[in-house]
Amino acid sequence: MPSKKKSSLKSPKAKSRPAKKIAAQKSSVAAHQPTTPNEKDVVIFRDAILRHLKSTFAHDRITATRNDWWLATSMAARDLMLERYIATQAVHANNNIRRVYYLSLEYLMGRVLTNNLVNLRMRQVASMALKNLGQDLEVIADDEADMGLGNGGLGRLAACFLDSLATMDIPAVGYGIHYEFGLFRQTFVQGRQVEVADAWLSNNNPWLIRRPNLNVRVPLYGRVVNKIDDCGNHLSELVETKDLLGVPWDIPIAGFNASSVNFLRLWESRATTEFDFRAFDRGGYVEAVRERDISETISKVLYPNDSTESGKELRLVQQIFFVSCSLQDILRRYLRLNKSFDHLPDKIAVQLNDTHPSVAVAELMRLLVDEHRLGWDHAWGLCTMVFSYTNHTLLPEALETWSVPLFEKVLPRHLEIIYEINRRHLEAVDRRWPGDNEKKAELSIIQEGPVKRVRMAHLAVVGSHHVNGVAQLHTRLLREHLFASFDQLWPEKFINVTNGVTPRRWIRGCNPALGHLCDEVAGHGWETDLSRLKKFDTLADRPDFQAEFMGIKHANKVKLAAKIKELVGVEVSPDALFDVQIKRLHEYKRQHLNLLHILYLYRKILNNPHTQFQSRVCIFGAKAAPGYALAKHIIHAINRVAMVINHDPRVRGLLKVVYLPDYRVSLAEQIIPAADLSEQISTAGKEASGTGNMKLALNGAVTIGTLDGANVEIHEEVGDDNMFIFGLEVEEVAQLHLNGYSPQEVLNKDSELAAIIDWLRSDTFTPEQPGALSPVADSLVEGGDPYLVLADFRSYVEAQERVEIAFADRRRWAAMAIRNVARCAKFSSDRSINDYATHIWKAKPLPIPQS
Repeated sequence: MPSKKKSSLKSPKAKSRPAKKIAAQKSSVAAHQPTTPNEKDVVIFRDAILRHLKSTFAHDRITATRNDWWLATSMAARDLMLERYIATQAVHANNNIRRVYYLSLEYLMGRVLTNNLVNLRMRQVASMALKNLGQDLEVIADDEADMGLGNGGLGRLAACFLDSLATMDIPAVGYGIHYEFGLFRQTFVQGRQVEVADAWLSNNNPWLIRRPNLNVRVPLYGRVVNKIDDCGNHLSELVETKDLLGVPWDIPIAGFNASSVNFLRLWESRATTEFDFRAFDRGGYVEAVRERDISETISKVLYPNDSTESGKELRLVQQIFFVSCSLQDILRRYLRLNKSFDHLPDKIAVQLNDTHPSVAVAELMRLLVDEHRLGWDHAWGLCTMVFSYTNHTLLPEALETWSVPLFEKVLPRHLEIIYEINRRHLEAVDRRWPGDNEKKAELSIIQEGPVKRVRMAHLAVVGSHHVNGVAQLHTRLLREHLFASFDQLWPEKFINVTNGVTPRRWIRGCNPALGHLCDEVAGHGWETDLSRLKKFDTLADRPDFQAEFMGIKHANKVKLAAKIKELVGVEVSPDALFDVQIKRLHEYKRQHLNLLHILYLYRKILNNPHTQFQSRVCIFGAKAAPGYALAKHIIHAINRVAMVINHDPRVRGLLKVVYLPDYRVSLAEQIIPAADLSEQISTAGKEASGTGNMKLALNGAVTIGTLDGANVEIHEEVGDDNMFIFGLEVEEVAQLHLNGYSPQEVLNKDSELAAIIDWLRSDTFTPEQPGALSPVADSLVEGGDPYLVLADFRSYVEAQERVEIAFADRRRWAAMAIRNVARCAKFSSDRSINDYATHIWKAKPLPIPQS
């Protein structure tokens, strides 16, 4: 542990803060307000808001609603961004630079106004301008809907990466889909998840810019005709296709200090013909607009249900639609500045964010060979120098495969191309392992079986020059297990890039009081160099600094307590331990392990009525996929247990459980700054990385977790004394499964755990429907407990007991929290992007001169 020497900070302000003065302050937040902004800037921004209020939205100060104020403020901020955007794109074009193109089916952007104001360094200016107009920025910003462009960590990572690319002046464009509806809005009825359409665009969106002059056509279905051209060369042509029109919408992405403004381009699907006049003349209006309606369903919703054949077909069409639109756009931009394809790999780097965009490998070959008439070898050489692929999962079921009959129906030419890629690939495999048919079957892009399937991850690996995992452990497991033979074939292809998060949103934006404390301790510029926060380490044991830091934490907990009361009607004490698990609901993330511990605590409190316990608030936030039955049962179980505990007077307020509905970025921004304990409890070897663990640690939450994903690296950075590790490790998990795991044997040896499982199955929590929670218990016993919840339970309980001892020692806990902030510099998305740029993309920054 670091020595308890006095701080060497030069800042006289940091040295002169006596503990008495800190304790006397009513609010640490008030102690960390920034300096007053320039008055001229405030006036200019105020006038811009009023101009848009009047000229763009036809309102004055009297008639304007809160939404009108949000729109006008957003437009005023957008004006500033677009000036820099135009300058940025002009410099990029004039220098014919190498660009990074990031292809992702998800971008979990959250709300945009506050983040853009932070990156423009205009947050205080806007706040003061609105205050002068009788408005409150925080209230107005709350009127913005989260952009419905993503679901979980994959989409949030993509959003962080766009922020870092712009901040680091790396020329880049993000590509995705302009979804009309997000995943869904989550509500609860009697504790059960109910999905409601997320119409995030219903209230206007000032950040989207439509570009109809850049529309592209995407051919689907049809059949392949093989021809010979007038020069005697063979060519393949798709005929009788059903075409879609891709309409681009751009969102400007400002880097911190707004040096560069890159953009995210989202594709909306439209019909190539809006209206069939002949059908209309026959009196058939529905028939007249039928093609338009079918075409527009492609970009209608994020992740359509693929449990049916039509749902599977829609998802495949979604993927080729956005990939083809994006690649055509990339080639259009390239050819505008270059006469031939010889320099294509020097000018473009395409990153495939997971397997969803991997059909891009076949699509680029189609475009180069069929549309631009390049020879196969030339095209394939270019293709494999352009693409790189990020894998985000170790779960085999999450690696997309498509049945060959479906692929042939939707993408007949692409299937031909994939078969040719695979033929040549297997020739290389045979040269490496002559006559080894098992190795060929393992590495083939086509999976043999009663119904052949196209392995999209294999296509991405074969067609990319680099494949990266997203944490050191994840990459090791990719190389040793998931892609072991590929690693033997191409060991130089596999590389690690640990994920990261942007400190602009996840400290400066969502936790401004902590951000101002960072200014005082580390000086300005920490937002782009988190290593400066190492100065917190030297202050971690000082009582005055601890009081200041924990005062900020307490103020954030007071705010969250008010939000909890507003959302679910439960009163919680900000003095309690705020125990937080916020992430996508999945068995491997083990929210039900947390639930078993809650039942353990509840039982302990009831059976020891005269014993004092550490008060605790267990906070959940997660959505379950609509078709994931067990995940929805887990949500129901948590909510029903919460209802009983929160209304049981015997608990004496020592334990509260709250499940906040409709978890999303804007809600995470309120939870994370207030968290004391960060639950990162996935089964070892199942979580690729995680980024919630990083956000929580950077905001001073202490992690309880397994050695899984990026937890391993967080543990390396913060040290054993500042984290609570439990559970089986990866090798132990594998050995347990190999030896034959028996959940019943665990219960036979642990009567307390067996009693909890029986309690969960009883009618205690669902008296109107006895046994309603049994599916959760059944999955752990009769279902075989695939994610080893029962096996890790006792270790988890012991770790939680260590948590309670530490939290009771307020000085020790404060030091742990502070050191988490100090030692997590590695987990900035700027470091991640620098790793990609240096080792994979070979991309260089291009600073944009300030006008």
